[in-house]
Amino acid sequence: MFDQTMTRLHELIIVLYAISILFYFIDFLNKNQKANQFAFWLLAIVWVLQTIFLFLYMFRTGRFPVLTIFEGLYFYAWVLVTLSLGINRLLRVDFTVFFINVIGFIIMAIHTFAPVQIGSQANAEQLVSELLLIHITMAILSYGAFSLSFVFSLLYLLQFKLLKEKKWGQRLWRISDLSKLEKISYISNAVGVPMLLLSLILGVQWAFIKLPDIIWYDPKIIGSFLSLILYSIFLYFRVRKNMFGKSLAMLNIAAFLIVLINFLLISRLSSFHFWYS
Repeated sequence: MFDQTMTRLHELIIVLYAISILFYFIDFLNKNQKANQFAFWLLAIVWVLQTIFLFLYMFRTGRFPVLTIFEGLYFYAWVLVTLSLGINRLLRVDFTVFFINVIGFIIMAIHTFAPVQIGSQANAEQLVSELLLIHITMAILSYGAFSLSFVFSLLYLLQFKLLKEKKWGQRLWRISDLSKLEKISYISNAVGVPMLLLSLILGVQWAFIKLPDIIWYDPKIIGSFLSLILYSIFLYFRVRKNMFGKSLAMLNIAAFLIVLINFLLISRLSSFHFWYS
């Protein structure tokens, strides 16, 4: 009963941690104070749950949980969350907070989904299956965000063409203005990129557990990381290089085509794909 409760607690922590990182990423891009506050309070909940687990574990074992590698990983993750909260409140170094939490999420995922720490083989298999489920769900949600961004980029190009050709028909007025189309496209990608990043982190963790002999240059794996890189380049050009307009929309469309190729075509050619069944 205790092990089941701890397993569910860990899974809840992973989900809340992922959402917190998502909002920290939004703040990282746009200096959004509301996103920062929401991320902070979610992270505070994560810290409270982690702290509860630490005390429950110490009460059950009668010792401080640092004597094994998996206990050490959990305590390390707790320390990173504690430092992140402190930095966010005291030093206000927001970029540092985001990257610390990405590291903390990786450590927490390794600890949570490593079957070595789980008492029974049945529980281990169930947890690994749930890890795969979370990985796939987050990947599909990120693809949904990229799809939305793709649609708005297409509408941007259409609206741009109509304005350039001075076609003042009904179609022009039914499509939103260029700035709004571009903004929604950008926001969608800003949501999709951290979700895909976290999904790939969990996917790599699952592969290490389930497929120790996996070929890491498999087309599916390369395609997934290529998609992440392309969308990260999109955000970099948008935020750091102040790129706007048609060029950015074309880059976004190209990135989405890579996602489609990876999802529909490369998956059929990949040996990695068949391990999901």
